[in-house]
Amino acid sequence: MSSGRVSRHARRRMIPAVMTVCALSAAPLAPQAVASDTPPYSETYRPQFHYTPQKNWMNDPNGLVYHQGEYHLFYQYNPNGNAWGDMSWGHAVSRDLVHWKELPLALSHDDEEMVFSGSAVVDRDNTTGFGTKKNPAMVAVYTGFDKSTGTQAQSLAYSTDRGRTWTKYQGNPVIDIGSKDFRDPKVQWYEPTKSWLMTVSMSAEHKVRFYSSKNLKDWKLQSEFGPAGATGGVWECPDLFPLAVDGNKKKIKWVLVVNINPGGIAGGSAAQYFIGDFDGEKFTADDKGTYTPPGGTVVQDFEGTGFGTWTNTGTAFGQGPSAGALDGQLPVEGFEGKGLANSFHGGDSATGTLTSPSFTVDSPYLNFKIGGGRHPHEEGTVLERGPVPEGTVIGDFEGGSYGDWTKTGDAFGTAPATGTLPDQQQVTGWLGDGLANSYLNGDATTGTLTSPEFTIDKDYIDFLVGGGAHPAGHANPTAVELVVDGKVVRSATGKDTETLNWAAWDVRDLAGKKARIEIVDDNTGGWGHINVDHIVLSDTRARPLSDETSVNLLVDGKIVSSATGAGSETLDWASFDLRPHAGKKAQIQIADMNTGGWGHLLADRFTAADAPAESVLQRADWADYGKDYYAAVSWENAPGGKRYMIGWMDNWDYAGAVPTSPWRGAQTVPREMALRTVDGRIRLISKPVNSLDSLRTRSATATGIMVKSTSKPLIGPAAQGKALDIEATFSLRDADRFGLKVRTGAGGEETVVGYDATTEELYVDRTRSGTVDFHSTFPGIQRAPLKAEKGKVKLRILVDRSSVEVFGGNGEAVITDQIFPDPASDGVRVFAENGSVKLDKAEVRHLDTYRN
Repeated sequence: MSSGRVSRHARRRMIPAVMTVCALSAAPLAPQAVASDTPPYSETYRPQFHYTPQKNWMNDPNGLVYHQGEYHLFYQYNPNGNAWGDMSWGHAVSRDLVHWKELPLALSHDDEEMVFSGSAVVDRDNTTGFGTKKNPAMVAVYTGFDKSTGTQAQSLAYSTDRGRTWTKYQGNPVIDIGSKDFRDPKVQWYEPTKSWLMTVSMSAEHKVRFYSSKNLKDWKLQSEFGPAGATGGVWECPDLFPLAVDGNKKKIKWVLVVNINPGGIAGGSAAQYFIGDFDGEKFTADDKGTYTPPGGTVVQDFEGTGFGTWTNTGTAFGQGPSAGALDGQLPVEGFEGKGLANSFHGGDSATGTLTSPSFTVDSPYLNFKIGGGRHPHEEGTVLERGPVPEGTVIGDFEGGSYGDWTKTGDAFGTAPATGTLPDQQQVTGWLGDGLANSYLNGDATTGTLTSPEFTIDKDYIDFLVGGGAHPAGHANPTAVELVVDGKVVRSATGKDTETLNWAAWDVRDLAGKKARIEIVDDNTGGWGHINVDHIVLSDTRARPLSDETSVNLLVDGKIVSSATGAGSETLDWASFDLRPHAGKKAQIQIADMNTGGWGHLLADRFTAADAPAESVLQRADWADYGKDYYAAVSWENAPGGKRYMIGWMDNWDYAGAVPTSPWRGAQTVPREMALRTVDGRIRLISKPVNSLDSLRTRSATATGIMVKSTSKPLIGPAAQGKALDIEATFSLRDADRFGLKVRTGAGGEETVVGYDATTEELYVDRTRSGTVDFHSTFPGIQRAPLKAEKGKVKLRILVDRSSVEVFGGNGEAVITDQIFPDPASDGVRVFAENGSVKLDKAEVRHLDTYRN
């Protein structure tokens, strides 16, 4: 089972971290969140050619196997709700990997266990005795999560009726090492030794184990692989398979896919891979050599006794560079020379900044090493708390009572709290003498506070919020909600911290409406409480205080580039592209504004260079560079020896908050995988399965279009749509960036699919793609390295109602991103920036639903 589940902590405590919706984003809820009478499969964001269950939560694909003419897709599923929980195996089948039929629940949770991720095989030789040679059993190998102990062990279930009904093996578990981080077995038949091979994850150790068995019941450990590559999060859902290189069946390489969360190339969840050899017992990854960063001029290496001309505020960085780890800190590694900037002075509770003198940008790149906490800079935040917004106070919880607010339940007590409650971590950041704090008697209590009705007559509603991260769409929210006409139209939640911070709702579109504020605590698990204070109608938007641990580049006093740590005491290379700022005045700012876990930063060796340094993440290999491709695994036993792979189209950063209902979670389009030599390196490439063509209805074509520093409609109305398969070829001219904008329309909405000729990268920009504010890490730009081939760039773009999948070149660069645009945004435009480009040909094909 993949992350956001039980990884480093008990699952009950993990849910808030997975489903964090930052109080700072405090966004309008999408219409999906409140719709209840829409016919099934016609909802606003319902994918048309990506598999989704009719209702409820879905994550990892499981049990991918081909049997008797059917491709089986099992998946992590909550049969009882639209949030993670009661994990079981849902089930769907297809004869072509495109048209899917949802079947009844396959493997159900029970009082003792949840059924986490795993795989399925067809036991043709009846090695288990579960079936017969004439009617071989389909055997599921899954991770059983023991609810009483929290341990994860590998178990079996079998079916003799094509996967329709299942029996759990009485001898379960078949492998139990007493671990709470041992999961996601991928099993296959290994012909050379006539035995079964299991690839399974030791998640917290960043290792993959290989076991062998003659009967699927008795397993022998063969070897381990790892740590290697990206290790910024837990390793999950491994897969191992052979592929021919460049179609040469005499040259076989093995691919080990290891999904990682967090710590992916685009942040959060991702699928990395290793290429190497497998001898039946051990996987050996190809040696990629050692990395040497580009040379340059060192502008700050923290080798002196003090910080020199850099300005030091606060106490976090001490009086000078550190020589490594400080008191109470884990070992610090990866810094250069004898010293580094280390903000762990006084532990995580201290804050401060280090700022360089102003300098003129005269080099293309600034390379540096960074480590410490993963707390990125968020636009709109400030380093120092400003004045309290003026306006009409709706609730400040002063005076020892709730006044005319209506209270239900017992979480908020009979009167406002005066600060920290018994057994609670220290609460900070509220104003005055009182606040609403639902930690009364711990997280086990629930309740609501509802304001009197008021008229929205100012531009913003500002308030302070802290506590648990369980948004309004969560099955058990801890949230501040704005209710208008009986519907929740705005929502905000805490960030799993007892520090209250400002949030602001822009309510100009609701002017004149009657409204109420409802503070909801419906959660009895970890961080199952909320802290709220000083709710005010104001014409001033409150600016939240930063909680970043980041290195920032300031140009003309504004942050134009930022980097953060990876939740590790090992420093890694990072780089800022200075070319857009040549000749301007700039400063380097190292900021630690975080007082929570991993609330510190490490930095070293700032170097002006002619080429960018690459981090471990950038040097790793990724099956997809987007934000929404995780738990990727492949089908066993596919006809013709093909290797098809599918992933969960989501990210644990915000999976619990995406604005869909009554379902939550989608799978990607299945992809055919291959190994190709690209620029002298063997790469894993992918393309959508050919059978996707069966969904095509009508098409439109454009050829020979010159575009110069503008954006214009592609073809016209014939290209407009919400379910499209677009193929386009561009010839490079002198444009810096060019490509297509899809789902364009209402209010300037657009999802930009482009090529950056200055960096040789494919990119997807979803910052204006529609509803983006339900989580702070959702908006952004994802990039993948891609070189033009003979002066041309090829793109294939699959556009669905809530996603884009982009295949660049011959499939060596892939970006998968969810989007949530207005239904009226269905345009397609071609664009070029800072120069011209030629669109040789574009073909837009409209796709029908897979349910036809």
